[in-house]
Amino acid sequence: MQAGFSFGDGKNTLFNVFGDGYSSKGNLPYQKNSLAAVGLSGIVRTRSDLEWKGKLGFRGDGYYLYGFRPDTLKFNKEQLQQNFLTFEGDLALRNMTPTEFGLTYNPNIHVAVFSDNHNPSATEENTVLNLPLQKTIGENFAFTLGFTGDITNYHIATQPAIQNNIYTVSPALTYKNNNLNFKAELAPSWNNGDFKLLPNLLANVTTNDKQFTFEAGYVGYYQKGTYQRYESINPWLAQPTSLINTRVQEGFGGFRGSMNNHFSYAARLSFVQYWNMPLFANDSLDGKSFVILNETNLKAVLIHGEIGYTQGELFTAKASININNYSPKYQPRAYGLLPFEFNADLRWQIMKDLWIKGDLWLFDGAPYLGADKQPHSSAGGADLSAGIEFRIARQVNLWLQMNNLFNDTYQRWNQYQVYGFNILGGIIFSFGQKNGQPGRTE
Repeated sequence: MQAGFSFGDGKNTLFNVFGDGYSSKGNLPYQKNSLAAVGLSGIVRTRSDLEWKGKLGFRGDGYYLYGFRPDTLKFNKEQLQQNFLTFEGDLALRNMTPTEFGLTYNPNIHVAVFSDNHNPSATEENTVLNLPLQKTIGENFAFTLGFTGDITNYHIATQPAIQNNIYTVSPALTYKNNNLNFKAELAPSWNNGDFKLLPNLLANVTTNDKQFTFEAGYVGYYQKGTYQRYESINPWLAQPTSLINTRVQEGFGGFRGSMNNHFSYAARLSFVQYWNMPLFANDSLDGKSFVILNETNLKAVLIHGEIGYTQGELFTAKASININNYSPKYQPRAYGLLPFEFNADLRWQIMKDLWIKGDLWLFDGAPYLGADKQPHSSAGGADLSAGIEFRIARQVNLWLQMNNLFNDTYQRWNQYQVYGFNILGGIIFSFGQKNGQPGRTE
């Protein structure tokens, strides 16, 4: 079930209340999961051309560790249930027009409290503060100065708290004209006191008709190591005992373009170096949970390509491919990382009140660590979905969705096969439409 409500004048005030919830169950014992989420967001624009944005939200995720081997093992519900709770909020301010001195600013803060139901339980507080400031210099140049504080406090009951903090200062100079967009930045950063100077050099060269752009860059950044982020990648992970941030350095080149205002394309080749990359491997007991293995030096060659065709709001088709060649230095394989993915989706409004859609996901299986303590390659998978939606009254739509048409019970994560073929159906009720902001309930 999904529901959303919007109110405000749509120009100076806009508020949204939304909710999302589901519960699902497969054929295997304890193969089920659930979600409950609610939130409130709002935008207020003042007469002095200031814009305030805010958001408050709650999310509860429930999973069961059903991927144990052998499957004849006996567990009770409490031993397999894995729940995560998240409370989070955002607040941001920006000036909609530059000051008389050409300054624009957008300070913002994000706060999240994340917890689990383990025994002992763990709680994590994450706070990210951004203080960006930009000054335009003439028509082509701009100078940006920013500060980011990414602060994490992770605490497992009965154990000392773990502090995991990254601070970054980011001075940058940009130049932009009709054909060139160039950015040069050297960002001092402190990862738990360890100093690194992160490069950020980007260049885009565009043709006069804006239909072809060549891009190249050499960038450095951190991927924050938090319990909340790890759970979003793999919800069947074991409670981590440490948090380590991943430093990334990437050099890339590519192009993107369009033709006839309908056809678009893009391609990129990247050479990436990861320091302290988390890899997910099954535990050595029964494999039902995943532990994090830290690869201190991982190199990768990444190839990305995409194409798309759009005909207004009537027809959209997109396809993308990712080819990833990972080379770890200390671990035998890059456990849990997919070497190949292909995605395609289609949205087509056949008639005024009739829509169809389709989605396809193909992938080559990720390496995994077997019960024999040896690396293995898992099989790939194919997941095709198709759906239809049609209007039966002015404010009422019916929809039907068929998922996993191939009935392929593939395993994205080793020992965790997905649901097979399934059919969903429902009703959409829209009401009180005003200023293009309808309420909507599914």
